[in-house]
Amino acid sequence: MIRCGDGSLYTGITTDVARRFGEHLAGNTGSKYLRGRAPLELVLEHVVGDRSRASKIEYRIKKLSRSEKEKIVSLPSLVDEMIFEHCGPLNTKSMPYKTSS
Repeated sequence: MIRCGDGSLYTGITTDVARRFGEHLAGNTGSKYLRGRAPLELVLEHVVGDRSRASKIEYRIKKLSRSEKEKIVSLPSLVDEMIFEHCGPLNTKSMPYKTSS
């Protein structure tokens, strides 16, 4: 999850958080939402498993209210609860995808 200069929170998925965050900072291949919202701060990243799980959790997080998202930032273990509730137990053998949630 990325906190923007205006205080908003952005959620996305990637296999390489450092690379993707760098793209967002550069502004050339990052999300259109983040352009012009600097400074950007990575406030949460979480391994969630495969792309399917990552997409499901990203979707759920994007549906949350701002206060619920802030709660996740302050208590990242809530992401584990979301994964288990919506996707079942985490398979640690295939874990390339992360949310920069």
